[in-house]
Amino acid sequence: MAQAFDASAQQALLTARAEEALALAKRMGADAAEVGASVDLGIGVSVRLGEVETVELSRDQGIAVTLYVGQRKGSASSTDASSASIQAAVEKALAIARYTGEDPAAGLADASLMASELPDLKVHYPWSLTTDEAIELALSCEQAGRDVEGISQSDGASLSSGEGVRVYANSHGFLGTQKGSSHSLSCMLIAQDASGMQRDYDYTSARDPKALRDPAEVGREAAVRTLRRLGAKRPPTGTFPVLFDPSLASGLIGHLLGGLAGGALYRQASFLCDRLGTPLFPDWFSLEERPMEVGATASSPFDGEGVQTRNNRFIDQGRIASYMLSSYSARRLGMQTTGNAGGARNVRLATPLQSRESLLQEMGRGIWVTELMGQGVNGVTGDYSRGAAGFWVENGKVQYPVEEFTIAGNLERMFAGLVGIGDDTDTRGSVHTGSWLIDAMTVAGD
Repeated sequence: MAQAFDASAQQALLTARAEEALALAKRMGADAAEVGASVDLGIGVSVRLGEVETVELSRDQGIAVTLYVGQRKGSASSTDASSASIQAAVEKALAIARYTGEDPAAGLADASLMASELPDLKVHYPWSLTTDEAIELALSCEQAGRDVEGISQSDGASLSSGEGVRVYANSHGFLGTQKGSSHSLSCMLIAQDASGMQRDYDYTSARDPKALRDPAEVGREAAVRTLRRLGAKRPPTGTFPVLFDPSLASGLIGHLLGGLAGGALYRQASFLCDRLGTPLFPDWFSLEERPMEVGATASSPFDGEGVQTRNNRFIDQGRIASYMLSSYSARRLGMQTTGNAGGARNVRLATPLQSRESLLQEMGRGIWVTELMGQGVNGVTGDYSRGAAGFWVENGKVQYPVEEFTIAGNLERMFAGLVGIGDDTDTRGSVHTGSWLIDAMTVAGD
């Protein structure tokens, strides 16, 4: 990276600042305290039609202090990690805590649950990338896509690269640190014919820059995805099977995890309230998280409260096996934290997989959805309605692209109607999944 960033030095500095904040909180009368501190450095470039559009160099840092006086809580934060700013943050947090109402669920996670295994999970891969080199990679990505016959315009290509350090410490004596990195490259292209204009994109993302796909490959794949959308029309209205592309199937898992999250459960704002142990999916389906996976996108040995992370199976043979809880939501529900303060980490399927072609054959007649629009998902009722685009399928074969239609259903019914999962696994994010075939959804088209 063009900017100088000594991750080890930043780690030592943030550690010292966190310890300083905890000591100060104790001296000033807090019964318990926790501190989170981070610093991130990044470079981002975007190009369009062979010209540089933007170059951004960013450096973000912050320190947040949360204090407890009895069962009263106060929090304050600062973007400045100087001693003076830390003292001001502690004073403000204490003042807030003394005037807030008591909350019986407030407090640190139990000391006995603090992480004791803190291995290096290999998530830090700095990229010594100059601005000129970043621009050249983005330009080569876009040019490879523009060189494909039929591409008429470009929305550009973008490259981002960043690394950072985070520290979490609390008055139980726990202190955990982690260095990390993230790199990505994307391209969006435009094609046009007599039926109109279409656009699509492709991207690659990884912690290790060596794991990124070749820029030219990303550009060409963006072109292929764009060209195949030409000639799109509206599908018929009716009830049909729907195949969700892997990038969209991960969103279905996101809705599931949102329903299993403790914050939604104790507020009675989830369609999965009081469903622990009950069936939700077919019995061949299981879903788990693996937070200690080496080198993965969301790996961490401790959660946002210092609790030791662990493999959690949320769905076991179709049944809801675990909620996703922090210590606060666990107390509100009369349960124990699952080490999920900050969310789920490295979500993986434990299910049989099959090829996309076999899923299309099993579908017979329906829609393969490759794009979703809008936010029509109700987490309380599970009702699901989204604008969509994709491809019409007849006799198990893709016939033509479709657009300007909606798909609707209910998440609980959709999960129960899951027919199969593809082996075309998308590994670019923290949720790894292939295509999902749902047996029936309402399609509103022509």
